[in-house]
Amino acid sequence: MIRSILLHSFVIAALVALEPVLSEYHHGNLARIMVLAVYATGYNLLFGYTGLLSLGHAMFFAAGMYGCALMIRLAEWSVGPAFVVGVICALIAGIVVGFLALRTIGVGFMIVTLMFAEAAYLTILYYNEYTRGDEGFTIAQSVRTIGGLDLSDTTTRYFAALTLFSICLIASAAVVQSKAGRVLVAIRENEDRVRMLGFDPFRYKLLALVLSAVMAGAAGAAYAVLFGYAGASFAAVQYSIFPLLWVLLGGPGTTLGPLLGTVLMFYLVDYASGTIMPGLAGMVETQFGIEAPGLASAYLLLVGVALVLLVLFAPRGLLGTVRARMIPWLP
Repeated sequence: MIRSILLHSFVIAALVALEPVLSEYHHGNLARIMVLAVYATGYNLLFGYTGLLSLGHAMFFAAGMYGCALMIRLAEWSVGPAFVVGVICALIAGIVVGFLALRTIGVGFMIVTLMFAEAAYLTILYYNEYTRGDEGFTIAQSVRTIGGLDLSDTTTRYFAALTLFSICLIASAAVVQSKAGRVLVAIRENEDRVRMLGFDPFRYKLLALVLSAVMAGAAGAAYAVLFGYAGASFAAVQYSIFPLLWVLLGGPGTTLGPLLGTVLMFYLVDYASGTIMPGLAGMVETQFGIEAPGLASAYLLLVGVALVLLVLFAPRGLLGTVRARMIPWLP
């Protein structure tokens, strides 16, 4: 317990210490990563600890994003109340989806959550007059303030993202170390035995789904106000796949795995698309005289190779493997 608290405190302190020394490029990237890591942390509660694989989490992220952004754009609310509305939208979506989807198991749960997410995505496209569909809309810099702080300022944005991430990290750690958290892990391992011990698996799975949805909604609302944009692409199916990949890479069932996985995947995609694959395409053209413009944009190929290697050599994710082989107390 003490070691877990110290580790989480060290990670938060390290993120604070990094702020003044980061370049402008990495400063913005890390702020974005911390917001997305909140999304992944929520997903980890459901998938990593409870064993429920959702393919519809983009709906919760988009619910928070649009709930917040539309209140600012259409109702001209300030950021604080609009953020709360975004989280409440995700909360309601989590309750509704939970009561329906959790009546299924396994593949059925995956399909039902995917169907809900696709319905939400199509709804956003249908109400294009308000949501601006795939094009999306920006939130004016002048209204992105809270408590007199300008959220478009790089330093303020960084610490706002860090504050949200720290709250969700601590909340996640508190949940998984509580009695409810131990029940969630037991459900992941053997749901029938949990039922025999007198616990109601449905109630605990609903709790995990709602908490996961709230964190995803908070991440979506924060993304809208910190980066000033809301678009339907955040409700598309790939944004349900991303948190799964981040959690798998960092380590399902570890509190810091979502952050590590988000950092590594973000920079892998960034460098693969901007440096590695274009450089490889240029080398092929120079050495063999073959034009390969498609190779420059095939950065997901490198991501796929990395994931295959992960599954082969670290199936528990990076931190999960470290915990299994070297540091058994790792939370």
